Amino acid sequence: MRRRTLVLGGLAAALGAATGGALYVRSRQGKPLLKVGGPFALTDVDGKAVTDRDLLGKPTLIYFGFTYCPEICPTTLTDIGQWLEKLGPKADRLNVIFITVDPERDTAPQLKRYLSNFDPRIRGLTGSPEAVAATAKAYRIYYSKVPLEGGEYTLDHSTAVYLFDRRGEFVGPIGYGSSPDQALERLRAVLG
Repeated sequence: MRRRTLVLGGLAAALGAATGGALYVRSRQGKPLLKVGGPFALTDVDGKAVTDRDLLGKPTLIYFGFTYCPEICPTTLTDIGQWLEKLGPKADRLNVIFITVDPERDTAPQLKRYLSNFDPRIRGLTGSPEAVAATAKAYRIYYSKVPLEGGEYTLDHSTAVYLFDRRGEFVGPIGYGSSPDQALERLRAVLG
């Protein structure tokens, strides 16, 4: 019995690592048993109000990060740009959203400058600390300030890209470091 527990524990850990640190159990119908996503009200880089309802009708990729992120965020946004390029014209049928977890520093102008380094189809969203916290909670995103010397800080945060269908239903995560082929397979499946 103990060996079985260890094997199942190892399998769960491996699956968690493959999905960006989160394990999503599905029902027999294939729907996630864990609700991911929900209402939000944020602002884009041009000051326009954006809600979760605005994303309905197209599949959506959502990534939570911050502009002062030294490695994971720029790597992930570069990967997303490469996925979009490989999808060709089909990529225009996707919403691609970057939501900051650092609203204190990531103002709309800061997000706009930062995202100008990546694929122009990536839309940046920010808001008040409370609005961002509520959104992160609804999407089950972990983030936490980590103090640095001199009064500065960085953030520890979830690294997976979340994929939703055109009805806003959570499809699943694309884990950090997933192969381009795995990511493209997931995206093509949701695009139909």
